Amino acid sequence: MLFMKGKHLRASGPSPKIIVLRFDASFFFEKAVRSLDRNHYDKALKYFRKAVEYEPDNPVNHCNMAGILSEMGDYAGSNEILSSVLSDVDPSMTECYFYMANNYANMEQFEEAEKALVTYLEEDEEGQFLDEAEEMMELLYYELDRPTKLNRIKARQGVVEHDQARVLLEEGKFAQAAQLLKQISEEQPDMFAARNNLALAYYYMGLFQNAKTTILRVLEDEPGNLHALCNLAIFYQHEGGGPELDRLIQTLTVTIPFQEEQVFKLATTMGILGRHEEAYRHFRRLLQGDGENNDDASLYHYTAVAASNTGRYAEARRLWGHLQKQDASSEVPRFFLSRLEELQQEGTPLQVLSYHYHLPFEEQFRMWEKFGADQVPDSMKRDPLIRSSFFWALRHGDRATQLQVIQALSLIGDDEVRQALESFVEDPDQEGELKRRALQVLQELTEPPVKGIQETNQETERLLRPESEKVHHVSEDKVSAHSTVHPEWQAVLDKVLAVMSKPSDPVMQRDLRSLWLEYLDRLAPEVPIVQHTEGWAAALEYLTAKMHHHSVTYQEVADRYGISVSTVSRYARQIDSVCGIKQKMKQPISTFKKRV
Repeated sequence: MLFMKGKHLRASGPSPKIIVLRFDASFFFEKAVRSLDRNHYDKALKYFRKAVEYEPDNPVNHCNMAGILSEMGDYAGSNEILSSVLSDVDPSMTECYFYMANNYANMEQFEEAEKALVTYLEEDEEGQFLDEAEEMMELLYYELDRPTKLNRIKARQGVVEHDQARVLLEEGKFAQAAQLLKQISEEQPDMFAARNNLALAYYYMGLFQNAKTTILRVLEDEPGNLHALCNLAIFYQHEGGGPELDRLIQTLTVTIPFQEEQVFKLATTMGILGRHEEAYRHFRRLLQGDGENNDDASLYHYTAVAASNTGRYAEARRLWGHLQKQDASSEVPRFFLSRLEELQQEGTPLQVLSYHYHLPFEEQFRMWEKFGADQVPDSMKRDPLIRSSFFWALRHGDRATQLQVIQALSLIGDDEVRQALESFVEDPDQEGELKRRALQVLQELTEPPVKGIQETNQETERLLRPESEKVHHVSEDKVSAHSTVHPEWQAVLDKVLAVMSKPSDPVMQRDLRSLWLEYLDRLAPEVPIVQHTEGWAAALEYLTAKMHHHSVTYQEVADRYGISVSTVSRYARQIDSVCGIKQKMKQPISTFKKRV
């Protein structure tokens, strides 16, 4: 039975179960969104009005209501609400002037539309609707038979340089873009778009702390900046989440942007944050609209990914099929359609997918290996998404991935790569052997050799040696021999030691290494080909934890490594079938000693 708060009914017999409904802004927001999805605008308007009653100081709720009124053709009512937002709620929401100009134009009140548009262009700092504003000025020129008088366009300051920086970002030239964006930001501190993109350039280069500092400063100056809020949410997730991320996600969830670019930004952000249902809703909204993005091939991929991540596999197949026809030269739709077919035949759900429009990271390396060192197409070398993923993995990937990235970057070999490798070598937190390999690549790419970072430099050798020895200190007679022939076996150990829940437990580390060596030794000379590093690593952690009588489940380990429960179970059974872990569990823990 349901009871409203404050209502009481008397009943004989056993007390009924009571479910208390909490009526707040979020409750009515969700009701409004569901009504919008069904095109029930009258109900959506009613629920948005209730949300405003509960949160009268939240300008987003007011703007949502104004947007619904505009969709319903009540332009005067929409403008009344937008005016109240500017006068009573948040005067800094200058985009309201643009919305009002649209409403006036729809009412054919062109003089008033011009006034609102001029105010928007002269007061708005970011210029979110500059392109649309220019189109409206052409309409007003036709209707009023005269040009619009403007004293200034506030958002145009530094816009040419900013456009150049955006092109550099799109080309994957992140260091050059960062240099230009930093200059623009210093000269035009009110140009928040440049500062947002500067943070992204740092992020793509793997300079996370610089990225976060930049974005926090943007939000100090403009707390409601949607692009900055989205970027900050991703940065918080990189740090492992927490209360700050939870509050930020709650804010983003109740936001319904008007502008197509903002919808796209919010959709991709929600996907990266794992809020796939919200991401799917926003991507579908873009596909169903009549904007310029709905012909973008990548949008079909993003929507397909969101569909797959929410279990809508038939929809994902349809979208990738459409994309395959639309972008016939791309390997992306073929790969995902094939993978989807394979997993569904096995009865295994597709793992959570990335929202980038390129092949998965491991598949990129396979493609590079397939082409060979001298055969990699220039289009792949220039692809900004591939380059950004390489630069990011160079900084934050596991050891095996970093080695692969250094090798891949040697095939690109441009100025951007040299800068990234030089920065990597100078990073004191990076492991010694990785720096040594990066130095070798730099020597190959640079003529004459780079001054100050030559491999023969004694100071560099002194800095590198202790870290390198730490990595190879374990079981020199076994692991180093295996690693020489099959570095992917060492990569399994590197992965589990980086991810495991109790990395500081030396006894558990010792037994984990011993278990892996025992498994390889027992199978010799028929040793396994490691194609799923995360699967083997997760199985090793699970079995070692069980050996130490730790309470652990397949699900917990699977979540840590980003794989399925069935994958952990399958690899654990393979190791157990060879090493007899279940039988050993009946013996004292001291029997698990290193077999070397």
